[in-house]
Amino acid sequence: MNDQNIGPYDIRTATPQHLDGARSVMLDTFYQVFGYGYQPQWHADVIDLAGTYLRPARNALFVAVKGDEVVATTAVRAAAPNSPPHPRWLVDRYPAASTAQLFRVYVRPEHRRNGLARALVRRAVAFAAGQPGYQAVYLHTDTGVPGAEAFWRSVADVVHDPRDGSPHASRVVHFEIPMPALTTASR
Repeated sequence: MNDQNIGPYDIRTATPQHLDGARSVMLDTFYQVFGYGYQPQWHADVIDLAGTYLRPARNALFVAVKGDEVVATTAVRAAAPNSPPHPRWLVDRYPAASTAQLFRVYVRPEHRRNGLARALVRRAVAFAAGQPGYQAVYLHTDTGVPGAEAFWRSVADVVHDPRDGSPHASRVVHFEIPMPALTTASR
């Protein structure tokens, strides 16, 4: 898929030249938006972006750039949800061999409301649709991040919302973008 322009922004597949900027967006999000900083058990991919997203054939990292600055990221990885902390049935429903999991959908606050997350997700979904073996796109989001839940509800289907009073209540909501939607989205 070719690069796409959205106003002054370019949406593209990341190359080694984008990795430092992408890592900066991600780390700033962990510290400034999430408020808990880098957690190696959750964020190890950020240290080795090339090894995680650029080298494996079914994985990818996409960036939005303005000039030379990376201002937003989205990644795709062949990965099942982790259990724990997520319910085991999610791992069974979304095995790594057939699941494209979206990661690191982050936009610097000063660049939000420009359609960057939506364009990056479309790009990631089109990539997943073109890869052999993927049957679904899965993701989860922290509903404590302003705007995250509303955004995902506008582009994906809720699979599990643990805020329903279950014994393992969490503010993490799980979503799926079904493969038929991928076929439509990639055209």
